[in-house]
Amino acid sequence: MNASPKARAQSLKGVGVLVTRPAQQAAELCELIEEQGGRALLFPVLEIVAAEESPALLDLVDRLDEFDIAIFISANAVDKALSLILARRPLPAHLQLAVVGNSTARQLQEFGIHADLIPAQGFNSEALLALPEMREVHGKNIVIFRGAGGRELLAQALRERGARVEYAEVYRRTKPQADVSALLEELRQNKVQVVTATSSEAVRNLLEMAGKEGAQRLRALPLVVLSARIAEDARALGFKSVTVAQLAGDEALAEAVVQAVRRRYT
Repeated sequence: MNASPKARAQSLKGVGVLVTRPAQQAAELCELIEEQGGRALLFPVLEIVAAEESPALLDLVDRLDEFDIAIFISANAVDKALSLILARRPLPAHLQLAVVGNSTARQLQEFGIHADLIPAQGFNSEALLALPEMREVHGKNIVIFRGAGGRELLAQALRERGARVEYAEVYRRTKPQADVSALLEELRQNKVQVVTATSSEAVRNLLEMAGKEGAQRLRALPLVVLSARIAEDARALGFKSVTVAQLAGDEALAEAVVQAVRRRYT
């Protein structure tokens, strides 16, 4: 039985939740936390920067007609890729657009474009590879729009299935310069009860940015992440209590925060 709206509004009453998403992508998660009575504490540990418009990247954009499928790894990939592409040319009519999850599909819709291929569940590279259309790719040309230094699993699997794959790295992630004093004060006063992170890089950056004392205090708190892979990396970095959201996306992340609070504090 679903909780009543009133009960749901109190699910995170008095709970401080550290949100580490990039500042421009944190609003929805912060809103979901606050709707349930929590206090969202924003401390971005990643900054998304458009890649340099190199001759190689511009050449790939100009050659889009050669490709059968374009895969967008993230909402950031959609935003940076389409901003670049549509400033130079329209998308080819025959090009199938594939995304790894709902948030990426929603970002496509912001440009008035619908995804052709999207996993029904899972919302990661493995789920995308499981689609029937991604199994029959022998002889096809595929471009993957992603950030610099992403995972190799998707391209490797597609090449093994006979596809020709190229990368278009349209953004890079950087560690922002931040004043950590406010976060340390929140931690010292026990005003943070749960930490969230949406990538392994975010976990590493958070610990580095927080310094020795901050990292020690953060590792003692429940951490909520988006995948088993991130959870494994977080445990290797010293987090003891890690909850994995059932799905990718802010709603599932917020629900996992509620679950983590119930396990730890009730």
